[in-house]
Amino acid sequence: MEEKRGDAYEAEKYSNESPTFDDPAKVVEEKGIRIGEAADMYGDLATAEEYGYVSRGLKSRHIQFIALGGTIGTGLFLGIGRAFTQAGPLSILLGYTFTGVAVYAMMQCLGEMSTWLPLPGAIPQFCARYVDGAMGFAVGWNNWYNSAITLCAEISAASVVIQFWEGSRGINVAAWISLIIVLVICLNIFAVQIYGEAEFCFASIKILTIVGLIIFAFIIDLGGGPTHDRLGFRYWKNPGAMKEYKDTGSAGRFLALFSTLVNAAFSYGGVEMVAVAAGEAENPRHNIPKAVRRVFWRILFFYVLGSLAIGVLIPYNEPRLLSAQDSGAAGGAASPWVIAIYRAGVPALPSIINAVILTSATSSANAFLYTGSRYLYALAQNGQAPRIFLKCSKRGVPYYAIMLTASISLLTYMSCSSGSSKVFTWFQNLVTIANLFTWMSISVAYIQFHKALKAQGVDRNTLVFKSPLQPYTAWFALGYFAMITLFNGFYTFKPWSINDFATSYVGIPIYFLLFAFWKIFKRTKFVRPAEADIFTGKAALDAADAHWPERIPRNIAEKIWFWIA
Repeated sequence: MEEKRGDAYEAEKYSNESPTFDDPAKVVEEKGIRIGEAADMYGDLATAEEYGYVSRGLKSRHIQFIALGGTIGTGLFLGIGRAFTQAGPLSILLGYTFTGVAVYAMMQCLGEMSTWLPLPGAIPQFCARYVDGAMGFAVGWNNWYNSAITLCAEISAASVVIQFWEGSRGINVAAWISLIIVLVICLNIFAVQIYGEAEFCFASIKILTIVGLIIFAFIIDLGGGPTHDRLGFRYWKNPGAMKEYKDTGSAGRFLALFSTLVNAAFSYGGVEMVAVAAGEAENPRHNIPKAVRRVFWRILFFYVLGSLAIGVLIPYNEPRLLSAQDSGAAGGAASPWVIAIYRAGVPALPSIINAVILTSATSSANAFLYTGSRYLYALAQNGQAPRIFLKCSKRGVPYYAIMLTASISLLTYMSCSSGSSKVFTWFQNLVTIANLFTWMSISVAYIQFHKALKAQGVDRNTLVFKSPLQPYTAWFALGYFAMITLFNGFYTFKPWSINDFATSYVGIPIYFLLFAFWKIFKRTKFVRPAEADIFTGKAALDAADAHWPERIPRNIAEKIWFWIA
C-alpha cells in the first residue's frame, strides 16, 4: 500500500475529528479492541490490518506495580550515596522532597491527558497534537535516546554490582553485559504480558526490600540492632545536617542542597512510564488514574523516607562510603544502605541487598527498553519516524522498534575498557537533562491541553480523571524543572571544567536542534487551542470501555488485593 506523505499526511494526522472510515464502535465489536483502536488512529481498516497494533495485555496489577516500582533502579540504591556524601542528610531529604512535589505535580498533568487518550507512547503524541509538531518530534526522539542511554546506564550498573561477589571478579565484564542484554530482549520481544509479569515480580522485590530497609532503619535508629546503640539524630549534629559544597557558610550549604535536586531528578527518572504503558493497559480509564495516584505514595515512602533513613544510619563522612566512591568499588560497596548494614553488625544482609540492587538494575533496564521502543512507535504514528516501526507481531509487539532500541545497549561494552563506574557517571549526567526536558514538555503540553478543552467546549468536570489546581500545578512543575535545567551545571564554573560543563549542558542543544530541524523541515505551526486534535483515537477507546469486565471482590482478601493492585 502506498504511504501517505508530506503535508497531506500531516493534515489528516492532526485533523480535529476522528476519521470517518466507519463506525469505531462497530469495528471494535467486529474486529476486536486492538484493530478497532488501530483503525481509528490510522484512518482506515486496511492500514490497521497491515501494520497491526499493540495489545492491551497489561493487567491492573501490572500497571499498579509498574507505577510503584517499575523504574526504581540504581538511583535510589547507588546514586543517592554520592549526593549524601556531597550534601549531608538534611539536604538530600529536602532535595528529594522538593523534587518529589514537582514530579507529582507533573504526573497529575500527565494522568489527566493519559486518561483522556491512553495511547501507546503517548507523550510525543500529546506534544504534537496540543503544542507543535516540532515539539512532538523533539520530545519523542529526546525520550527515545533518554530511554536508550538509561538502558545502557542500568546494564552498566548491573555489571558493576555483580562484581561484588568474589567468584565473579575473574570473569570479563562483557560476559555479564551480554547476559543482561539477552535477558531484557527476551522479556520484551515475545509478548507484552511477559514484560508485565517480569515487572510485577521485579517491582514486588524492590517494594518489599525498600519497606524492609525503612523498617530496619527505624529499628537500628532506636537501638534494636546487635549493638543496641540508639542512634537517634546524632549524625545530624556531628558531623552535621548540611554539608558545605563549593563555598563556605550559608552559600555553601545552599549549593549543597541545590546539588541534590539534580541527583533526585535522575532517581525519579522514568516515573512517567505509567503513561507510556497506558496504550497497552486493560481498562485504562480505570487503571491509569489509580496508578497515577499511587505515585504520591511511591515518592513519600521510597524516596523521602528512604533518604531520611540513610541520613540517620550513617554520617556523610563515613570513611568506607567515601573510599568506595573514590575507588569506584564494585557492586553495592558504594551503596549507603550496604554500609549502614555493615555498621549495624548484620553480616548476612549486604549480599541480600546487593542481589536486590542487581535485580533493580536489571528491572530498570527491562523497563527502559520497553519505554524506548514505545516512544519510537509513537513517533512512527506521528509520521516522525519510519513507518516500519509501526509493524507489530500477532501478539502486538512492535519488534522493529524493540530491536533498534536494544541495539543502543551495545554502547555498554565501552565499560569494558573505560571502567564501569566512570561510564555510569557519564551516562547519569547525560540522562538527567533529558528527563527534565521530558517533564517540561509534559507540563507545556498540559497547559495547551487545558486551553484546548476550554476552547472546544469540553467541561473538565466530566473527565474521568481531573487533576487539581490546574493549570497552576503545570506552571509550577514547568518553572521548577526549568530552574534545575538552567543551573544543574553550576559546579563546573568553580573551578572551570570544560568536560563537566559539556556533560551538564549537552542535552539542551540536543533538544532544541531536534525542535529546530522539524520546525524548518516541515514548517510546522504552533497549534491553536481551538484547532488542537483532542479526539482522534478517542471514539474507539470510548467504545472499548464497555468491553472491560467490572472486577467485583468476592471476599475480604480480594477486596484488599483489588485495592492494592
